Amino acid sequence: MKIVSQRRHDIDWLRVLGVLLLVPFHATQIFILDPNAIMYIKDTINSIALLRMAGFMQMWHMPMLFIVAGSATYFALGFRTAGQYIRERFLRLFVPLIFGILTYIPLTTYIKHSNTISLPAAYLGFFQLDFAHLDGINGTFTPAHLWFILYLFVFSLIGLPIFLALRSKRGKIVFENLIKALPPPLTLLLFSVPLIIAAAMNILGDKNPIYYFIVFLYGFLIANDERFQQSIDKLTPGVLVFGIFAAVIQATTHRNYPEWTPPWIAHGLVYEMGRWTLTLAVLGLGRRFLNHDNSLLRYANEAVMPFYLLHMTFTVLTGFFVIRIDAPVVVKYPLIVLIATGATLLAYELIRRWKVTRWLFGMKTIR
Repeated sequence: MKIVSQRRHDIDWLRVLGVLLLVPFHATQIFILDPNAIMYIKDTINSIALLRMAGFMQMWHMPMLFIVAGSATYFALGFRTAGQYIRERFLRLFVPLIFGILTYIPLTTYIKHSNTISLPAAYLGFFQLDFAHLDGINGTFTPAHLWFILYLFVFSLIGLPIFLALRSKRGKIVFENLIKALPPPLTLLLFSVPLIIAAAMNILGDKNPIYYFIVFLYGFLIANDERFQQSIDKLTPGVLVFGIFAAVIQATTHRNYPEWTPPWIAHGLVYEMGRWTLTLAVLGLGRRFLNHDNSLLRYANEAVMPFYLLHMTFTVLTGFFVIRIDAPVVVKYPLIVLIATGATLLAYELIRRWKVTRWLFGMKTIR
């Protein structure tokens, strides 16, 4: 088995760029009036252009972040014991998750209702459970965007026995036999089958935990053997073309077909295959153009977690004021993105300077 040991800077860059793109993505939701586009502040303008942009990003963005997280787990277990890994996951994920739910997440959901309720009342109301509205739109409990952190923490724990088995001597032998039976190009295409089945279950909508756990596991498997990445490199042009084709179909056709009719099945297959192929294309492009280190990457790597944790609050807060400006979307949207991004980075600059804030936001302590 060809094991990868050196650091994959392209994986680091994809994580950084994926998190940085969250502000542009969530800012689009402010101008999409579809109630399924969850956002804690809305303009009165419905932008079709931003709807199309968000739809394209949604196809590959979160799968890419989960697959990168799975790859990072492989490398982490290369120099940590199981106990050290669990402790690291607790400090890096669980602590900031709980801190966020107790502090700035209630503030984020309150901004929408600030004209009708006081902050103390909203804070108390936040801790009421409404299982019909776990998105928090009505002011009750929600993990908001921290669902991703919650998923990573749970996936890390339940996936650990699988990962340890794959890294064991016997696991490596079994894995090598599977690779011989199903070479990576074929395996990569067959990886889409469990994803299609998981998506058809439609559990929690676009936050399907089974779907994303499978993607997380795929990230570990791809990092586990260099032959997967070599196959992705070869497949990149083809999967990119198909992914763009699927995105165009998604943007230009409606999806209101009766369930399990031939058009519904065909549309779903193209969409899910498009999600997977676009994710592979991003991995291939990242390897081709981003596998290098520099001071900017080292700075951004440290900023990733605090930026992720706080970006939604600053996006909602910025949007609350900007949508009141008498200006077109082409002015308001980039203004929200620029201000929210700058404010989040400024907050990070403050967080990184003290041990207690570094701990609360999942950063490594200063030695």
